[in-house]
Formats: sequence, structure tokens, C-alpha cells
Amino acid sequence: MNVSRLMSTQHPDNVTSPFFAKEVVMSGDDEIEEAFYTYSHLNVDEQLWDSEGKEVDNFVVKKLFSRYPSYFQKQVLGKDKFLTMRVPNPDVEKSEGKILLEALNSIPRNFDIGKIFYGKDVPPIFEVVIPMCFSEKNLIRVHEYYKKYIINTQHTSIIKDDIKISDWLGKFSPENIRVTPLFETKDAIINADKYVEKYIEFEKIENLQRVWFARSDPALNYGSTATVLIEKIGLLKLHDLQEKLSIEMLPIIGCGSAPFRGNFKPTNVMDMVSEYPSIQTFTLQSAFKYDFPLKDVLNGIEKIKETKRKNPLYVDVNQSINYINKMEKEYISSIKLLAPMINMMSEYVPQRRKRKLHIDLFGYSRSAEGIHLPRAISFCASLYSLGLPPEILGLSVLDEKEIEQIRQSYQGIDQDLADAFQYVNKENLSYFPIEIKKKVLKVLNMFEYEVDARHKEITSDIMKAFKKRDVMAIQNGIVKAGSLRQFLG
Repeated sequence: MNVSRLMSTQHPDNVTSPFFAKEVVMSGDDEIEEAFYTYSHLNVDEQLWDSEGKEVDNFVVKKLFSRYPSYFQKQVLGKDKFLTMRVPNPDVEKSEGKILLEALNSIPRNFDIGKIFYGKDVPPIFEVVIPMCFSEKNLIRVHEYYKKYIINTQHTSIIKDDIKISDWLGKFSPENIRVTPLFETKDAIINADKYVEKYIEFEKIENLQRVWFARSDPALNYGSTATVLIEKIGLLKLHDLQEKLSIEMLPIIGCGSAPFRGNFKPTNVMDMVSEYPSIQTFTLQSAFKYDFPLKDVLNGIEKIKETKRKNPLYVDVNQSINYINKMEKEYISSIKLLAPMINMMSEYVPQRRKRKLHIDLFGYSRSAEGIHLPRAISFCASLYSLGLPPEILGLSVLDEKEIEQIRQSYQGIDQDLADAFQYVNKENLSYFPIEIKKKVLKVLNMFEYEVDARHKEITSDIMKAFKKRDVMAIQNGIVKAGSLRQFLG
């Protein structure tokens, strides 16, 4: 089994631009360089390639081979290093459906490029990730489309009694692909085992199945602590499914450097491994790669690659679901009060990549309640910059006894919250609704933390600038505070 421990992604949560980027806002060509940098300098074996967006480069394989032939002759793409495509889910993203077809059709094209380059059959791309899955059908449709309408049609003729399509255009390979679901909502993650089991049975998968749980978007929907419990339930159920089917379940967790989005940094990688022992693959987002000293990044990567996954930690499912629902309700009540301020502040958060944003899951699940929010990175950047760590939201409904019970399942809660609460600015709380101030102070009294004085000073300046709508001062402050935290959002 050669499934990576780390997957580099294109999530734009970084403050610092990488040395190879031509501009502060990374373009499609910069992302070609990023893929090579990930493989060659960081020694990460897998790069996620997002097939959506105006700047995406559909000729990534050809460009990597032509620019770095000696490297890829030694490190075979598709065998030693991996390029995994994130494709749209037409069941949710209707307008992006044809992009899925383009991505699937590019797999045989890249196979031909690989065959010419290596002189043998090696598929440079053989795996696609389907986001926002909520049913086994999301996976089956993609998998069956590839087999029936891309691979099998090569054996047919366009005109009766004429040559086959494969004789005309050449053979279409690989015959099969790996389809990995990305589950992003509470119900989808908690019930992922059911959908995965039905998919495995339909496709007769025998060796392994990767399953990806999002971390950022669920936190945006339900709050950070609730999301950790959701993930742990999902992971426990996947482990049970593995035992039932005798097929290895290899979970991926999409974690960023902000505590709200996973608290995964080069300096604390072993905390993540301890909290989620059954995870096979952790995502390396941009802040991890570019906002820390290179020696720390390489050290963190090496530490994780030296570890092996284990069984998941036990979690009391029924008790956890009760706490999840309780925290979610409280979190949403706070978000309703904060949304106007967050949306206003998010307009000043700098862009880091030239790409189309994916569909907003929060909008899908909350639009009926009349709440609209920016995406998770801008959401986090906005609240941290105003001195209100978003991890606080939703916790005020809990008492000491309940927090103690949550500690049994979420062992790193105190450290994660201490890492987040250092960015609180109590002086700024007077600018928020009074209900928010009361809730925040209640939560802060239940945990130990030390305030980062430099960050507090910057967020005081940002709040003053925000009240005056001083655009330049706000933007400079956001970047300054982000540099101190070593993540944008």
C-alpha cells in the first residue's frame, strides 16, 4: 500500500507568499511550481489539484514533465509521487458539471503523456475527489461515467461497420480510477460509513477506500469543538466498517493552521497525530508550507511520515451528538448577531490565489435562516483580526461538567483553545453586541490561556481603523496580525 501520509493542497490560508510566486496572489503557473516544490523540496508525496477556477491549468502533467524531466524520471508520477484531482460535484454544483467531464476525460490524455515520458503504462493521475458528498450515488455516478462513457466507448464504432474509436483515437487508459468522497456536513460525516459501504458494494472494491472529512466548512456551520466531535464519530464508524468489510479505510482530514480550522502547524504535528490516530492522510495547506521557517516545516513533515496510523480514540456517540446539537444551536445564535460585522470585515481580507471560490456550503445549509457568511479562511481572518477567536462561539452553553466529559473524547481541547484564546482582545468586546460579550467572557473564565500582547495591540488598532473605515490601516493590520499568528485565517 502506497497511500501518502500528507497531501499538499491549494487552500489560501497563508500570509507569506512563497519565493517562487510571481505575485502576492498566486496564479495557475505558480501552482505548477508549487506542485514541484511540494514534491522535491518538502518531500511530500501527494499534491491535490483543483480542477475548478479560471486559473486552473489542465496541462499540469505535461508542464511538470517538460520543466523537470530529470526529477520525474527518478520520481515516477503515479507511483512515487501523486497528483490527485478535486473535481466538481454536479449533484450540488450544477453549473460546474461539464468541468467534471473535462477532468475525467483528461485522465486518459495524461495517461498517454505518461506512457510517452516513461515508456511504460503509468497513469500520472488515477484518483479524483468528489466534494460535498451526501450519498453513495455521488460516487457511483462519477465512477460509472468514467467506465461506461470514457473507457467502454472506445470499443464501439461511430459509423456502422467502421473502425472502433480506440483504433481511431488510440487506446483509453487507465481502465479504472479511484474515487474518493469528501464529506463536509454533520449528517454526511456521521453517516459516511453507510454511503461508503454502499459504494464499495456497488463497485466491488476489494483493497482500500480513502474517505475525506472536511474540517473548515463544518466548523463554519457548527462551531469548532462540535466539529471535532463530529469527525471523531465519523472516524469511529469508519473503523467499524473496516472491521466489518475487511477493507482498509484510509481517512483524510482537511486541516488548516488556524485552531478553528484544525490547528495543524509544523510546530505541533504530533498533537494532531495523537488526537486523530486513525487518520492516514493530513492536508498541508498554504500557511503550513509558507508561514513557518523551512526547517520547522521539513521537521514537521518528517515527524508525520515516520508515524503510522492506529485505531481511532473511543468516543461516546450518543453523548457527543447531544453536545454537538447543543453547541451548534448556540453557535448559530451567535453567528446571527455577528454576521453583518464579519461580512463587512471580510471585504478587507487579502486574496492569496486567483481562483474561483467553491460553492458556499454555509449558504446551502443556512440560507433559510437568512445568514450569509464569507468562506472559512476569510471568516477566521476577520474574527481573529478583531480580537474575537471564533473557537469561543458555541461553547458558552456548556458547563464545567459537560466540558470535562468532552475532554474524554477531545483530549487536546485545552491546548487547542489556549492556542486560539491567546488572540482574544477583551477591550474590543465592547464593540460587539452585548450578548456576545457576555458569552465570550463566560467561556474565557472556564479555560486557562495567556494573551499575546503584540497581537492584542494590533487588533486594537484594527478595530479603531475598522470603526473609521480606514481601508489601508485595516488591510495592513490584517496582514500584520496574520504574520504574527503564522496564518491568515
